[in-house]
Amino acid sequence: MRQPRLLAKTFIDTDKNPQGELSARALTRSKGIHDAKNPYPAPISVARELFDLDADRNCVHIELNIEGSGINYQHGDHVGIWPCNPDVEVDRLLCTLGLYDKRDAVINVESLDPALAKVPFPVPTTYLTVLRHYIDIMDVASRQFLGAFVKYAPTPAAEEWIKTLATDKEEYAKVVTTGCLKLAEVLQLVSGTDISVPPTKDNTTAWHVPFDLVVSSVPRLQPRYYSISSSPKLYPGSIHITCVVLKYESLHHEKVPSRWVYGVGSNFLLNLKHASNQDHITLVAAATASAHEHIPRYSIDGPRSLYKAENIYKSPVHVRRSTFRLPTNPKTPVIMIGPGTGVAPFRGFVQERVAMARRTIEKNGVEGLNDWGKIYLYFGCRSSKKDFLYKEEWPEYGKELHGRFIMRTAFSREPPYKPGGGKIYVQDLMIEDKAPLAEAILTGKAYVYVCGDGKNMSKGVEDVLMRLLGEAKGGSAEKEGAAELKLLKERSRYLTDVWS
Repeated sequence: MRQPRLLAKTFIDTDKNPQGELSARALTRSKGIHDAKNPYPAPISVARELFDLDADRNCVHIELNIEGSGINYQHGDHVGIWPCNPDVEVDRLLCTLGLYDKRDAVINVESLDPALAKVPFPVPTTYLTVLRHYIDIMDVASRQFLGAFVKYAPTPAAEEWIKTLATDKEEYAKVVTTGCLKLAEVLQLVSGTDISVPPTKDNTTAWHVPFDLVVSSVPRLQPRYYSISSSPKLYPGSIHITCVVLKYESLHHEKVPSRWVYGVGSNFLLNLKHASNQDHITLVAAATASAHEHIPRYSIDGPRSLYKAENIYKSPVHVRRSTFRLPTNPKTPVIMIGPGTGVAPFRGFVQERVAMARRTIEKNGVEGLNDWGKIYLYFGCRSSKKDFLYKEEWPEYGKELHGRFIMRTAFSREPPYKPGGGKIYVQDLMIEDKAPLAEAILTGKAYVYVCGDGKNMSKGVEDVLMRLLGEAKGGSAEKEGAAELKLLKERSRYLTDVWS
């Protein structure tokens, strides 16, 4: 947005002003089509932990009730979850901008040129609402953004340091990138504030930055997308999410000690899981807190408690269509590679085939599945006891598919290991199965699906596919194998849903 003009006004009736609603219909509670412009507040019907209680990580399974919403989905689609920002980071930026005492003041934002740029959120509203619901204050501060703040530094020392970070790529990388520092944290750090303690207006040096600069520079808070892990054929009234909770320690630097960093969307879902189950857990904001025992607190009740009804919590959602689909003919073999939460859409895929198998058996008996193609699933995780997702479900799906479903598992942190002691991953299992996989692809015209890590895993899978296809064609991975993989992609028989 180009330099919007901000005008602070006092309104007598603030009930009519947006307090975090994502659309005009949400504000008026009127009915309408639910999409990205009008997300649906979906009640959470099930929320449970998928990892073992002794695991040092969390993975949540959430079921969103969409009955009566008009929302429909297909296997392979994505659901967009609209989180808010965690309370501690909202308070941090309010304190840093010297707005904590004015957080509930109602303001208006206008664009200088409405033809070129629109205000990206509903107005009039409050400072608190803008920072909590409408702009993405959790992203790592960019050098360009920091450069715009130089002239508002509260002290010469702060001015010198933030100017260095804005102009020196190496120093910026060491301090901001390595430390995963958000805008408010950078402003606190360069002005001498301890970023490891909960922020208050008393322990934070204020920067008198025009608020229009903030809202014109920080992008709109966007939905977080998750692969739907259910099939509408089995669960027509609910959407399932499988989400590993992102939290990790930043690298240590002499100017920024190591501390916990939390993902916005996944920790929002973890808050909803704990609240839905009335779990007793400490929700705190200190950056030095234990990541497993403490998580950042979110205002999950929503604006005007829109997202809470008694003990039922809701999350604003919408569905995004995907081309990540099974072949319509069940005779076509399917090969799915999804380690970790990459298995999420494949749970929906398998459920889709189970539903089809039930109908086929009801009509033609088990013999009706005899000409079905094999369904291969390659799944990997650390441990068969701690993070094997949906461990109890897969054997049941296998029974219903009467031998057509083959699941192969790799557990990287438990035996067996490679002869040299190396860990076994899904790619190694594919090499073991190279003959049937090559036959399924070359003869059976199988479809291959990859979901998960796009940085290393997906590249490793492509290398294995080129190797096994090249050998099956009597040539090399680099020539014949690469040519076959190219054909798969061109014919839309190699589909990916990956992230980095």
